[in-house]
Amino acid sequence: MSLSPEVSIFDNPDALFRAAAENFAKLAHAAVLAKGSFTVALSGGSTPRGLYSLLAQQYLSSIQWQKIYFFWGDERHVPPDHPDSNYRMAYEALLSKVPTDRAKVFRVHSENSDANRAAIDYEQTLSTAFGLQKLEVPRFDLILLGLGPDGHTASLFPHSAALRERSRLVVANWVEKFNTDRITFTLPVLNHAANVHFLVSGKDKAAAVESVFDGNSEASDVPAKLVEPRHGRLVWLLNEDAAVRIPQRMAAAEVKSNQR
Repeated sequence: MSLSPEVSIFDNPDALFRAAAENFAKLAHAAVLAKGSFTVALSGGSTPRGLYSLLAQQYLSSIQWQKIYFFWGDERHVPPDHPDSNYRMAYEALLSKVPTDRAKVFRVHSENSDANRAAIDYEQTLSTAFGLQKLEVPRFDLILLGLGPDGHTASLFPHSAALRERSRLVVANWVEKFNTDRITFTLPVLNHAANVHFLVSGKDKAAAVESVFDGNSEASDVPAKLVEPRHGRLVWLLNEDAAVRIPQRMAAAEVKSNQR
């Protein structure tokens, strides 16, 4: 990795969720204070679900929810009520429980049978919401990401076509292992964010985490290595199970351990 990310390791998932929630709240407060709004791209997966549940339970009144614009960094090619939908998970865990402005919730219309059309439409959604001119890229205040055991993040999978995309904001990415399309932000969007936070927990992620921080790994094999915000902060929040194989030289030099 060309950047030196901020890495924190927690001894249990609950501590990770608390840190992620506090970071979310601080960034939201700062953005609303500075410009009147906070833009965030949500992620799917079990670890983000823990964050969303905690936000809904303990930050109901301390965050200005109606000032937040919600987007999704990727989505499965399924309807919004499908059990695999990232939107459905976020809605059930968070959005249905906090006083959001529904006009500021921008889901991917992944019920469209044409995944490419859904991606084009979501790209237009970003362009309109951010007031973009041609060739401009949105600057999110925060993009939340997870990490798959194979090193994928958002729906950028190893050796998939989307890894080579440099002009589009959103694409339909064919994922051979699942025999389906996924709709995903591209690397230019991820790398233009003010803050990118990876939330990773579980022993099944340890090998992928090791590969991300191992300079010998090819980026095409581990797409998360390609997430390097050029003018923003890259933060990794890991529990001990996920971080157990981080190279020792990095653990000694760069990793802050948070025992809670």
